[in-house]
Amino acid sequence: MRGRVAADTGVEGGPSVTQHDVITEDGLRIHVTVRGQADAPLSVLLAHCWTADESDWHYQVADLLSRYGHQIRLITWDHRGHGRSDRAPEAACTVPHLTRDMGLVIDAFAPDGRLVLAGHSIGGMSITALPEERPDLMDRLDGALFVSTSCGEMNKVTLGLPPQAGALLRDRLPLVLASRSRMLSLSRREKYPVIERQITKRFLFGRPAQPRDVGHVVDQLIKAGPDTMSGFFKDMMTHDRVGNLSAFDDIPTTVLVGSRDLLTPPGHAARIARGIRGARMLVAPDAGHYLPFERRDLVSGELSVLIDRSLARAGSAVA
Repeated sequence: MRGRVAADTGVEGGPSVTQHDVITEDGLRIHVTVRGQADAPLSVLLAHCWTADESDWHYQVADLLSRYGHQIRLITWDHRGHGRSDRAPEAACTVPHLTRDMGLVIDAFAPDGRLVLAGHSIGGMSITALPEERPDLMDRLDGALFVSTSCGEMNKVTLGLPPQAGALLRDRLPLVLASRSRMLSLSRREKYPVIERQITKRFLFGRPAQPRDVGHVVDQLIKAGPDTMSGFFKDMMTHDRVGNLSAFDDIPTTVLVGSRDLLTPPGHAARIARGIRGARMLVAPDAGHYLPFERRDLVSGELSVLIDRSLARAGSAVA
């Protein structure tokens, strides 16, 4: 592990913020941001969406720091092939790779104590793979939040279109984006993000869609590399972790989905909720796939429910 210290939050008395690099099992550098002290009783880790980066959770980071301050350690990171982390070859762009990377982040920055994990889209898929990739971490888990995600059957998603047309478009869109990434410079795509903007507005957001949030996601999509586009897409089409869900039985779990989510529709959330004993499922009316942006209060609020429960449990144990 290599680390470098960045500036403080700028808020007097607020949690420290440090930037780090973690080296994966296959030699890739993963960018990690850690907020809070090492001796906090609870670590909260937020795993982001495909083609995004750690800023996928920027609203929740602000809300949780404001609410909890030094009470928690808050950890975000850029998945391999995303953001400030190293690009990964297509064959290494898989859900199990993301899960093992998450395990390394936990080992480095939350080696002991209780954990609350939240995952958006492919970030949630990586959590569903935890029982097979890092079963040793399950006993430390005090809460799981699955946001706009799936445990399988992604190859049946039709983007809200008739089955044949939907399946064709589902398979073509990542290839189109990957081709644009290979053929056009970043500056060219930033100047003319016509396709990226159309895809974001049509398939990723529900109602209402704030222009600044749409622009943020378009910017992330433009910066995603071609192997990130094609590799993770191919792996998600075979993603099947429904058999792992029972490992989360009786762990406080909430599943969130937008009623207009075209990438991981409500049926996918329901399958996760059915597979975990005691899980709660909430559907956000008119929201799309980007719940951390579209329904900030809902996502931050449900995270807080899990955190409050864990902190109360820790307090009872001490008492």
